[in-house]
Amino acid sequence: VGAALLLLLALGAAESRHRAWPRRGAHQRYTPDWESLDARPLPGWYDEAKFGVFVHWGVYSVPAWGSEWFWWHWKGEGQRQYELFMKKNYPPGFSYADFGPQFTATFFEPDDWADLFRAAGARYVVLTAKHHEGFTNWPSPVSWNWNSQDLGPHRDLVGELGTALRKRNIRYGLYHSLLEWFHPLYLLDKKNGFKTQYFVSSKTMPELYDLVNRYKPDLIWSDGEWECPDTYWNSTDFLAWLYNDSPVKDQVVVNDRWGQNCSCHHGGFYNCQDKYMPKSLPAHKWEMCTSVDKSSWGYRRNMVMAGIASEEEIISELVQAVSLGGNYLLNVGPTKDGVIVPIFQERLLAVGKWLSISGEAIYASQPWRVQSDRNTTSVWYTSKVPDVYAILLQWPKNGVLYLASPKTTSATKVTMLGLEGDLKWSQDPGQGLFISLPQLPPSALPVKFAWTLKLTGVE
Repeated sequence: VGAALLLLLALGAAESRHRAWPRRGAHQRYTPDWESLDARPLPGWYDEAKFGVFVHWGVYSVPAWGSEWFWWHWKGEGQRQYELFMKKNYPPGFSYADFGPQFTATFFEPDDWADLFRAAGARYVVLTAKHHEGFTNWPSPVSWNWNSQDLGPHRDLVGELGTALRKRNIRYGLYHSLLEWFHPLYLLDKKNGFKTQYFVSSKTMPELYDLVNRYKPDLIWSDGEWECPDTYWNSTDFLAWLYNDSPVKDQVVVNDRWGQNCSCHHGGFYNCQDKYMPKSLPAHKWEMCTSVDKSSWGYRRNMVMAGIASEEEIISELVQAVSLGGNYLLNVGPTKDGVIVPIFQERLLAVGKWLSISGEAIYASQPWRVQSDRNTTSVWYTSKVPDVYAILLQWPKNGVLYLASPKTTSATKVTMLGLEGDLKWSQDPGQGLFISLPQLPPSALPVKFAWTLKLTGVE
């Protein structure tokens, strides 16, 4: 192992030297510092996409209890409920590694997943290539016998899903954890106060380069950064290579989790924190990531309906996020067999059905001059020049909607997406609008929640 480690370190150093070589005729090159990297324009596809699906899938899907942090809660923190769970359900001496062969992916059909995600209206999908447990869903050359090719499924899960998604023109993102809770080299670096980088040189960076070169992802969703600064992770060196010389240099998008000092400050789009939703329009592109199961990202056998986000909650968050200039990344956790359970499918398909009517107001939209009507927060605005969209989360009791923000012109028209014909409106003395909504039974409306009005000829 020692000789292998030295060889990896030498290869990593050689790779670093190779990456530093200038290329003739190259575009303006980014330097490995945040001032340069943060100046890179965000590729346009990401902002236009608006809605994506997140997939947390790994060895934690085998115990499928508590959350995807099962191993840490059990062995890192020694939480009593996890110890009792193991004592009750598994034989003495059963280790976390023993879960590995049971991660079978027996029923994983990547084309079925991709069809579901397309029906959900997702324009991008982010799969956990490696979570904090260190198990890789592809045949990583530096994750010996702790990857999906050597153990469990004996399949390249990352590669198979990528092939299926790309056949359907869905962008492919890969989640990658920088740290691994119990990797000996990470623990050694931690013991050394992160003054050494044995883990980064032999594990983190080789895997990131391998993922990019092998699968050419459209997005890298980094995580697991919080214990160390970006200088420990060599994040800026990697990102400079990614933007300058990688096979995805022109289209790749990254988030902001590249060191404990980076979240909400450096990187591509900002996540800031899990389930982040700003109160007002941020100056920087951002994304809200959240999960259908409110208490976990990975699949839990013990989840109950009370802990599942409703269709209305999900669509409300999607509308609000897009109105505030963000993207919305909605997570599901498959079972160890590779099944996306029916309740998760139902929620995804409900979003897709809504987007099939209202997507015009979501995809490739821009924030309007106001994000929600100052008269009520149940109306959120998006825009596509020259049109403005008002998305109504609550139906007024008298069937007349008042919008204070739009200013009418001689060309003003109001329609509802999914219905034929114009809606009647009248002007408020303060330049607002009174709109008579369709007098139809709920079953005749184009959607059962979050109705979208298209305002043409308003300022």
